[in-house]
Amino acid sequence: MEINAIYEGDNLGIMSKFPDKSVDLIYADPPFFSNKQYEVIWDDKAEIRSFEDRWEGGILHYITWIEPRLRECHRLLKDAGALYLHCDWHASHYLKVELDKIFGRENFRNEISVKRIRKNVHEREKVKSLNTAFDSILFYAKSDKHFITPPMKEEYRPARWHAFDANGIRTGMDYELFGHKPKRGNHWRWTKERAEQAIKEGILRPNPSSGKPEYLIPESDHTIITSVWDDIPAYSFESGYPTEKSPELLERIINMSSKNGDIVLDPFCGCGTAIVASQKLKRNWVGIDISPTACNLMRKRMIHEFRISPQVIRGTVDVNYVKKLEPFEFQNWVVTNKFFGTVSKTKSGDFGIDGLTPQVAGGYPIQVKQSENVGRNVIDNFETAMRRMNKKKGYVVAFSFGRGAVEEAARAKNQEGLEIILRTVNDLIDGKIE
Repeated sequence: MEINAIYEGDNLGIMSKFPDKSVDLIYADPPFFSNKQYEVIWDDKAEIRSFEDRWEGGILHYITWIEPRLRECHRLLKDAGALYLHCDWHASHYLKVELDKIFGRENFRNEISVKRIRKNVHEREKVKSLNTAFDSILFYAKSDKHFITPPMKEEYRPARWHAFDANGIRTGMDYELFGHKPKRGNHWRWTKERAEQAIKEGILRPNPSSGKPEYLIPESDHTIITSVWDDIPAYSFESGYPTEKSPELLERIINMSSKNGDIVLDPFCGCGTAIVASQKLKRNWVGIDISPTACNLMRKRMIHEFRISPQVIRGTVDVNYVKKLEPFEFQNWVVTNKFFGTVSKTKSGDFGIDGLTPQVAGGYPIQVKQSENVGRNVIDNFETAMRRMNKKKGYVVAFSFGRGAVEEAARAKNQEGLEIILRTVNDLIDGKIE
């Protein structure tokens, strides 16, 4: 298991190769058993194929699909580790029964309720049920050795005051804060300067709903948070995807159930919020997702937010997995996820060029062949395309190469100065590019 790495592929096969008791905390956010079309987020072939596998046959098939993955999570956790499984009302009761079997009922800690997005209803006469206000997070410990550090919940109360000068004498004019003037009656003796300083210090703030001023009560009066998390949102839309979880949610879980240097695993990583929060909080992390598109987005997020090398994506799929990919998906796997390049936008007339390496790496052409025993003719055609592009270097990727292809690549280099690098799928899986 590589830490601080993004793994691409089916998490069941990937996790099965990780060692026992190697992870401190798991946050699992599997696709919900809800609306089918809503669950296809990335719209690439790997995700759609996995989606069809887990949906065919209804809820019992869904549970059959997820059960071995939950067993792998249990195996990977250290004795002092914990699992947080994010779900909703469609399957939470089924999942809890499975987790009771796997972790033991005695290791169930909480069903945490976290606030969803509020929806407006315009046709009240057609409503058959109340809006679902919360998702569920099923919190299980591996054993009694797991302890949490629950945060204190900050509490605010309405602030009522009049404006006073430095001598404590009322100025005769109410001081307006956040667009609101205080009502008559009980009040706090704030000078204008003190109120403005309190705003900077976070002691005074506008109420999130009404905008009226309120003040933070002393820390000694704060209370430990309960299992109802209505003070932070469950979702965020920073990356533009409908099921992206909020940084506040992941940071709370990670702070509560891990410490610096621990390993956090997210086996359904999606947009990568869990690994971003882990990196921010100085934890080690491992992210897994079956979607090449999702893995590429995660890589870009880590580069943008932390300037981490794009080599965080590891070759974690075997040849049999790659052989099942659709042609365009195979091309995307090679060009985008292994070379970190750009896929050719033209479907024909591209002279056999399927993509380019990044400009910083020379912008060299890449040709992809999803076949065995690629012959001399493929290399001949690739040479022609390289000359048209005025490039002296390029890559051809296939499952295997025949003797003629190897000999022609050697001839082109020795006689014409064209460096054609032949790489097999196994080379890419092993990280061998150059």
